[in-house]
Amino acid sequence: MYWEGIHTRLLKRPFRYAVLDFDGTVSLIREGWQQIMIPYFTEELAKTPEGKRKNHQSLEEQAKEMIFFYTGKQTIYQCIALAQEITRLGGEPLPPQAYKDEYQRRLLEKIDDRLTGLQNGTIDPETLTVPGTYDLLQLLVKHGVTPYLASGTDEEYVLSEAKLLGLTEYFGKHIYGAQREYQTFSKKKVIERLIQENALAGDELLGFGDGYVEIENVKEVGGFAVGVASNESERQGVDAWKRERLIRAGADAIIPDYREIAVLESNLFD
Repeated sequence: MYWEGIHTRLLKRPFRYAVLDFDGTVSLIREGWQQIMIPYFTEELAKTPEGKRKNHQSLEEQAKEMIFFYTGKQTIYQCIALAQEITRLGGEPLPPQAYKDEYQRRLLEKIDDRLTGLQNGTIDPETLTVPGTYDLLQLLVKHGVTPYLASGTDEEYVLSEAKLLGLTEYFGKHIYGAQREYQTFSKKKVIERLIQENALAGDELLGFGDGYVEIENVKEVGGFAVGVASNESERQGVDAWKRERLIRAGADAIIPDYREIAVLESNLFD
Protein backbone atom coordinates (compact mmCIF):
# COMPACT_ATOMS: atom_id res chain seq x y z
CA MET A 1 0.00 0.00 0.00
CA TYR A 2 1.50 3.33 -1.06
CA TRP A 3 -0.95 5.64 0.75
CA GLU A 4 -1.93 4.42 4.21
CA GLY A 5 -4.85 6.51 5.41
CA ILE A 6 -5.04 6.71 9.19
CA HIS A 7 -7.59 9.49 9.70
CA THR A 8 -10.23 10.74 7.28
CA ARG A 9 -10.06 14.38 6.32
CA LEU A 10 -13.45 15.72 7.38
CA LEU A 11 -13.31 19.14 5.68
CA LYS A 12 -12.31 19.54 2.06
CA ARG A 13 -11.33 23.20 2.12
CA PRO A 14 -8.39 23.68 -0.30
CA PHE A 15 -4.94 23.72 1.19
CA ARG A 16 -3.22 27.12 0.99
CA TYR A 17 0.12 26.45 2.68
CA ALA A 18 2.34 23.46 3.34
CA VAL A 19 5.12 23.03 5.91
CA LEU A 20 7.83 20.49 5.13
CA ASP A 21 10.60 19.19 7.34
CA PHE A 22 14.04 19.00 5.70
CA ASP A 23 16.26 16.05 6.69
CA GLY A 24 14.60 12.73 5.91
CA THR A 25 11.53 14.45 4.46
CA VAL A 26 13.10 16.07 1.40
CA SER A 27 16.89 15.90 1.87
CA LEU A 28 19.07 12.83 2.28
CA ILE A 29 22.37 14.70 2.47
CA ARG A 30 22.58 13.93 6.20
CA GLU A 31 21.43 10.31 5.92
CA GLY A 32 23.26 8.31 8.57
CA TRP A 33 23.47 11.11 11.15
CA GLN A 34 22.33 8.68 13.86
CA GLN A 35 25.47 6.60 13.25
CA ILE A 36 27.46 9.69 14.19
CA MET A 37 25.47 10.93 17.17
CA ILE A 38 24.82 7.61 18.92
CA PRO A 39 28.49 6.51 19.20
CA TYR A 40 29.53 10.04 20.18
CA PHE A 41 26.95 10.31 22.97
CA THR A 42 27.77 6.78 24.14
CA GLU A 43 31.45 7.73 24.26
CA GLU A 44 30.66 10.76 26.45
CA LEU A 45 28.46 8.75 28.82
CA ALA A 46 31.22 6.14 29.19
CA LYS A 47 33.60 8.79 30.59
CA THR A 48 31.44 9.40 33.67
CA PRO A 49 32.03 7.68 37.04
CA GLU A 50 28.82 5.68 36.75
CA GLY A 51 29.29 5.12 33.03
CA LYS A 52 32.63 3.41 33.62
CA ARG A 53 30.78 0.74 35.63
CA LYS A 54 28.19 0.07 32.92
CA ASN A 55 28.52 -2.09 29.83
CA HIS A 56 28.70 -0.53 26.39
CA GLN A 57 25.30 -1.83 25.26
CA SER A 58 23.39 -0.27 28.15
CA LEU A 59 25.08 3.08 27.58
CA GLU A 60 24.29 2.88 23.88
CA GLU A 61 20.62 2.25 24.70
CA GLN A 62 20.64 5.31 26.97
CA ALA A 63 22.10 7.38 24.15
CA LYS A 64 19.55 6.10 21.62
CA GLU A 65 16.66 6.83 23.93
CA MET A 66 17.59 10.47 24.51
CA ILE A 67 18.46 11.03 20.85
CA PHE A 68 15.27 9.55 19.44
CA PHE A 69 13.09 11.33 21.99
CA TYR A 70 14.25 14.73 20.73
CA THR A 71 14.54 13.87 17.03
CA GLY A 72 12.78 16.58 15.03
CA LYS A 73 13.61 19.31 17.50
CA GLN A 74 16.73 21.43 17.27
CA THR A 75 19.92 19.43 17.78
CA ILE A 76 20.75 21.47 20.87
CA TYR A 77 17.95 19.74 22.80
CA GLN A 78 19.64 16.37 22.34
CA CYS A 79 22.85 17.94 23.61
CA ILE A 80 21.10 19.46 26.63
CA ALA A 81 19.77 16.00 27.42
CA LEU A 82 23.29 14.57 27.10
CA ALA A 83 24.67 17.13 29.56
CA GLN A 84 21.88 16.33 32.03
CA GLU A 85 22.56 12.59 31.77
CA ILE A 86 26.29 13.11 32.28
CA THR A 87 25.49 15.03 35.47
CA ARG A 88 23.17 12.24 36.62
CA LEU A 89 25.96 9.74 36.09
CA GLY A 90 28.33 11.74 38.27
CA GLY A 91 30.23 13.53 35.54
CA GLU A 92 30.95 17.19 34.88
CA PRO A 93 29.38 18.09 31.54
CA LEU A 94 30.56 20.64 29.02
CA PRO A 95 28.09 23.31 27.89
CA PRO A 96 25.51 21.71 25.54
CA GLN A 97 26.71 23.93 22.70
CA ALA A 98 30.14 22.30 22.92
CA TYR A 99 28.59 18.87 22.36
CA LYS A 100 26.58 20.22 19.44
CA ASP A 101 29.66 21.77 17.85
CA GLU A 102 31.61 18.51 18.11
CA TYR A 103 28.70 16.50 16.71
CA GLN A 104 28.40 18.95 13.80
CA ARG A 105 32.15 18.62 13.13
CA ARG A 106 31.92 14.83 12.98
CA LEU A 107 28.81 14.88 10.83
CA LEU A 108 30.19 17.41 8.36
CA GLU A 109 33.31 15.27 8.05
CA LYS A 110 31.11 12.28 7.14
CA ILE A 111 29.02 14.12 4.54
CA ASP A 112 31.81 16.24 3.06
CA ASP A 113 32.04 14.05 -0.05
CA ARG A 114 28.32 14.48 -0.66
CA LEU A 115 28.52 18.25 -0.37
CA THR A 116 31.61 18.36 -2.58
CA GLY A 117 29.94 16.16 -5.19
CA LEU A 118 26.89 18.40 -5.30
CA GLN A 119 29.07 21.50 -5.57
CA ASN A 120 31.20 20.21 -8.44
CA GLY A 121 28.36 18.47 -10.26
CA THR A 122 29.58 14.88 -9.90
CA ILE A 123 26.54 13.93 -7.80
CA ASP A 124 23.02 14.27 -9.17
CA PRO A 125 20.97 16.21 -6.57
CA GLU A 126 18.01 13.88 -7.14
CA THR A 127 19.98 10.99 -5.65
CA LEU A 128 20.25 12.87 -2.35
CA THR A 129 16.57 13.67 -2.01
CA VAL A 130 13.61 11.57 -0.93
CA PRO A 131 12.33 10.12 -4.25
CA GLY A 132 9.73 12.31 -5.92
CA THR A 133 10.57 15.46 -3.93
CA TYR A 134 10.67 17.73 -6.98
CA ASP A 135 7.40 16.28 -8.26
CA LEU A 136 5.78 16.95 -4.90
CA LEU A 137 6.90 20.58 -4.85
CA GLN A 138 5.68 21.08 -8.42
CA LEU A 139 2.36 19.53 -7.41
CA LEU A 140 1.98 21.97 -4.52
CA VAL A 141 2.74 24.93 -6.77
CA LYS A 142 0.29 23.61 -9.38
CA HIS A 143 -2.48 23.65 -6.79
CA GLY A 144 -1.64 27.09 -5.47
CA VAL A 145 -0.07 25.86 -2.23
CA THR A 146 2.80 27.93 -0.82
CA PRO A 147 5.51 25.66 0.66
CA TYR A 148 7.52 26.49 3.79
CA LEU A 149 10.63 24.59 4.89
CA ALA A 150 11.25 24.25 8.65
CA SER A 151 14.16 22.26 10.05
CA GLY A 152 15.82 21.48 13.37
CA THR A 153 19.19 21.68 11.57
CA ASP A 154 21.04 25.01 11.79
CA GLU A 155 19.60 27.50 9.33
CA GLU A 156 22.95 28.26 7.67
CA TYR A 157 23.29 24.58 6.71
CA VAL A 158 19.67 24.26 5.61
CA LEU A 159 19.99 27.29 3.31
CA SER A 160 23.23 25.97 1.82
CA GLU A 161 22.05 22.39 1.37
CA ALA A 162 18.64 23.41 -0.03
CA LYS A 163 20.47 25.49 -2.63
CA LEU A 164 22.77 22.58 -3.56
CA LEU A 165 19.69 20.38 -4.07
CA GLY A 166 17.96 22.98 -6.24
CA LEU A 167 15.12 23.48 -3.77
CA THR A 168 15.47 27.19 -3.04
CA GLU A 169 13.33 28.21 -6.01
CA TYR A 170 10.32 26.41 -4.53
CA PHE A 171 10.59 27.86 -1.02
CA GLY A 172 12.05 31.28 -1.74
CA LYS A 173 12.47 33.20 1.52
CA HIS A 174 10.43 30.65 3.47
CA ILE A 175 13.33 28.48 4.65
CA TYR A 176 13.77 28.31 8.41
CA GLY A 177 16.23 26.47 10.63
CA ALA A 178 17.70 26.32 14.10
CA GLN A 179 19.35 29.38 15.61
CA ARG A 180 22.30 29.58 18.00
CA GLU A 181 19.91 31.38 20.38
CA TYR A 182 17.75 28.27 20.26
CA GLN A 183 14.85 29.67 22.29
CA THR A 184 14.01 32.03 19.41
CA PHE A 185 13.16 29.22 16.97
CA SER A 186 10.95 26.17 16.75
CA LYS A 187 8.83 24.57 14.06
CA LYS A 188 5.82 25.42 16.20
CA LYS A 189 6.75 29.12 16.09
CA VAL A 190 7.09 28.97 12.29
CA ILE A 191 3.62 27.45 11.97
CA GLU A 192 2.04 29.90 14.41
CA ARG A 193 3.55 32.86 12.53
CA LEU A 194 2.47 31.43 9.16
CA ILE A 195 -1.11 31.11 10.37
CA GLN A 196 -1.20 34.57 11.91
CA GLU A 197 0.41 36.43 9.01
CA ASN A 198 -1.77 34.76 6.37
CA ALA A 199 -5.09 34.58 8.25
CA LEU A 200 -4.98 30.84 7.71
CA ALA A 201 -7.59 28.41 8.98
CA GLY A 202 -5.97 25.33 10.51
CA ASP A 203 -7.48 22.93 8.01
CA GLU A 204 -5.93 24.92 5.15
CA LEU A 205 -2.48 23.79 6.31
CA LEU A 206 -0.77 20.68 4.95
CA GLY A 207 2.29 19.17 6.61
CA PHE A 208 4.94 16.62 5.59
CA GLY A 209 7.47 15.18 8.01
CA ASP A 210 9.39 12.09 9.06
CA GLY A 211 9.57 13.04 12.77
CA TYR A 212 6.97 13.31 15.48
CA VAL A 213 7.59 17.03 16.23
CA GLU A 214 6.38 18.42 12.92
CA ILE A 215 3.43 16.01 12.86
CA GLU A 216 2.31 17.11 16.32
CA ASN A 217 2.78 20.77 15.47
CA VAL A 218 0.62 20.54 12.35
CA LYS A 219 -2.07 18.56 14.16
CA GLU A 220 -2.16 21.02 17.06
CA VAL A 221 -3.46 23.74 14.75
CA GLY A 222 -5.95 21.51 12.92
CA GLY A 223 -3.86 20.82 9.83
CA PHE A 224 -3.53 17.63 7.79
CA ALA A 225 -0.27 15.82 8.54
CA VAL A 226 1.34 13.36 6.13
CA GLY A 227 3.93 11.13 7.80
CA VAL A 228 6.84 10.36 5.50
CA ALA A 229 8.23 7.02 6.72
CA SER A 230 11.21 7.27 4.40
CA ASN A 231 13.82 4.52 4.30
CA GLU A 232 16.75 6.88 3.96
CA SER A 233 19.54 4.38 3.34
CA GLU A 234 17.77 2.38 0.62
CA ARG A 235 15.58 5.18 -0.81
CA GLN A 236 12.61 2.85 -1.16
CA GLY A 237 10.00 1.22 1.04
CA VAL A 238 8.73 2.12 4.49
CA ASP A 239 10.88 2.46 7.59
CA ALA A 240 8.81 0.50 10.12
CA TRP A 241 10.21 2.37 13.12
CA LYS A 242 9.36 5.73 11.59
CA ARG A 243 5.89 4.53 10.59
CA GLU A 244 5.00 3.44 14.12
CA ARG A 245 6.32 6.67 15.62
CA LEU A 246 4.52 8.86 13.08
CA ILE A 247 1.21 7.12 13.71
CA ARG A 248 1.65 7.65 17.46
CA ALA A 249 2.33 11.33 16.79
CA GLY A 250 -1.06 11.62 15.08
CA ALA A 251 -0.22 11.42 11.36
CA ASP A 252 -3.31 11.42 9.14
CA ALA A 253 -1.62 9.34 6.45
CA ILE A 254 1.64 7.47 5.93
CA ILE A 255 3.68 7.36 2.72
CA PRO A 256 7.22 6.09 2.00
CA ASP A 257 8.16 8.91 -0.42
CA TYR A 258 6.61 10.91 -3.29
CA ARG A 259 7.12 8.50 -6.19
CA GLU A 260 3.42 7.96 -6.87
CA ILE A 261 2.52 11.58 -7.41
CA ALA A 262 -0.86 10.77 -8.99
CA VAL A 263 -1.89 8.92 -5.82
CA LEU A 264 -0.83 11.90 -3.71
CA GLU A 265 -2.76 14.29 -5.92
CA SER A 266 -5.94 12.22 -5.78
CA ASN A 267 -5.80 11.93 -1.98
CA LEU A 268 -4.86 15.51 -1.24
CA PHE A 269 -6.50 17.60 -3.92
CA ASP A 270 -9.44 15.70 -5.48
